[in-house]
Amino acid sequence: MSFFDRKHPRPDAGPADLDADKLAQEAVPAVNAANGQGWYDAFANPVERAVVTLCRLRRAEAGRHGQSVAGDAAVRRALEEAEPEAVVWLASRVVSYMDEQGYPESLAPWLES
Repeated sequence: MSFFDRKHPRPDAGPADLDADKLAQEAVPAVNAANGQGWYDAFANPVERAVVTLCRLRRAEAGRHGQSVAGDAAVRRALEEAEPEAVVWLASRVVSYMDEQGYPESLAPWLES
């Protein structure tokens, strides 16, 4: 049984807990569904949905625990449970997006020194 196999919310769970639990259930299937999909196919394509789900999971878990590292850990757990090929595909799409948004140029002054 994985961390993400929670079937029923805890009775004392607040809205952030319920959001985190729901997003944890959605994250791995979203990453797997993005495998092989293009970033440019349509608005809100599977790649974008996976990235947004992982971002929302990170925020919800960080809020639940009051620290960003908890959110980072939740994202890593989701990626560990996803299909390896899907994780590699998603990473390549994220790098592509960052490149096209000018990220390398924004760091150029620091990387050239």
